[in-house]
Amino acid sequence: MVVDSIRQMTVEEYFAFDEASEIRHEYIDGEIIPMTGGTIYHGIIMANASGELRQFLKGSDCRVISSDMRNRVNPTRYVYPDFCVVCGRAATDERAVTLWNPALIGEVTSPSSIDRDRGEKRRFYQSIVSLQIYLVIDQHRVYVELYERQDDGWRRREYRDLEAIVPLKILDCDLPLAEIYAGIEI
Repeated sequence: MVVDSIRQMTVEEYFAFDEASEIRHEYIDGEIIPMTGGTIYHGIIMANASGELRQFLKGSDCRVISSDMRNRVNPTRYVYPDFCVVCGRAATDERAVTLWNPALIGEVTSPSSIDRDRGEKRRFYQSIVSLQIYLVIDQHRVYVELYERQDDGWRRREYRDLEAIVPLKILDCDLPLAEIYAGIEI
């Protein structure tokens, strides 16, 4: 969830501040944005999606990374997605606290983040050269948006049924909505 920004900092100040803080903060062009906790549904959906992906990716060179890993969009933008997947060797900063090469990023929306997740953050994420898939998962209704990089740009598809399956071609697996929403009363 996103809360109002608190102040301006340089990138170096942000790294020190964020790493010393008890909560995570995103950094967008000098602006610090504190991240707050989510609802029980948010947490369950994050765990369900991450867990399913982990099971599918066993034995491959891809790994699921939790929301604790900061992702670098560019030198002036750093964010914390709800989960991501990296394939091959993870490219990180020297302290291994910032990932530079996610293949998939997933966000679970909340009322305060839904517009940002579908707008500004989507555009940020789609500018990451390594990113192939961006998932936006709604926590209040059965609804998943799949943004997939194609040769001619990004393709968007929607899934609205618990029986639907999201194909993740670059990971050679499928993500069933019934598993993403398991344990959620909608």
